[in-house]
Amino acid sequence: MDGKERARPLIRKKVKGTELPAFLQTIRETGIGVDGLLFLCIGTDRSTGDALGPLVGTMLEEAGYPYVIGTLRQPLDASNMRERLLTEVVPHMAQRRVIAIDAGLGQASSVCWYQVSNQPMEPGKSLGKQLPAVGDYSIAGIVNVDEGQKYAILQSTSLYRVMSMAGEIAAAVKLIFPL
Repeated sequence: MDGKERARPLIRKKVKGTELPAFLQTIRETGIGVDGLLFLCIGTDRSTGDALGPLVGTMLEEAGYPYVIGTLRQPLDASNMRERLLTEVVPHMAQRRVIAIDAGLGQASSVCWYQVSNQPMEPGKSLGKQLPAVGDYSIAGIVNVDEGQKYAILQSTSLYRVMSMAGEIAAAVKLIFPL
């Protein structure tokens, strides 16, 4: 927080896809427009379950959103995250708010829901990875059940489910932050 902002109450809740626009509207109501946002779309194109972020990033980039990091062509994943944060995100942090988008695993009742927050997310945490917390805001799509072999679960997650969820996130962004 840069001293000009007032402390904001913590928002962290599970929402359906139809409720994503309401969450994004809370960001819009702070006075932030599309030029004040950077979308950090985390994941890889090598695993269907972990492709949610890059799919959203590709959809936003193809729609013309100017500040998107993490696409199918150039994924933002554990292998390159630290370097890309330094070279591509840090230079924008003074001018833009970051919305981090990633896939996650959860309870069976949470699959196809989203965990949204006005706080950073910790990518890779459920897989035991130690990566920096990222984002001023975060959207984690629960793509499958958190049990057993996590990598195998992500590898065998339905591509249709992940594509549908990516479409919901991109549609909500386009609705609330039109170009």
